[in-house]
Amino acid sequence: MKKSQRIKTIVDIKANQEKNALEVLGAVQRKHQGMQAQVEGLRNYRREYQDRFEQLGVKGVNVAQLLEFRSFIDKLDKAIMGQEKMLDSIEAEVVAKRKIWEELHHKTRSLQKVCDSALKVEMKQEAKQEQQEQDERASRIGRNNSSGMGNA
Repeated sequence: MKKSQRIKTIVDIKANQEKNALEVLGAVQRKHQGMQAQVEGLRNYRREYQDRFEQLGVKGVNVAQLLEFRSFIDKLDKAIMGQEKMLDSIEAEVVAKRKIWEELHHKTRSLQKVCDSALKVEMKQEAKQEQQEQDERASRIGRNNSSGMGNA
């Protein structure tokens, strides 16, 4: 097996690993986008709830309603903080997966360059060998023709 063929096998393996890493990165990015939407939805809901309560407050609220509101807002704030922590964790995962993919991508490209270089060397060697064989045939034909003329 030629060197370029052996390297091509390795390039194919690395390209497959790179493709898999890219798919994993895409899945984590989609998860991140979903989590961002979820956090933003919670933030919007909290703002809307706060606004509604303030509108009710203008009319006047009793202590029980105020305590219930405070309790619910606290729960929302805790939920938002928990979701933001998860979002931070997913962001770190996206960075890690991107780094893995980038490393595999660079390795694949480097190996592809090595493979291309080996293929060029092999093609030059084959062309050189073919030229030598043609020169040798031409030389033999020339010798056969000149020795055949001398006998005539």
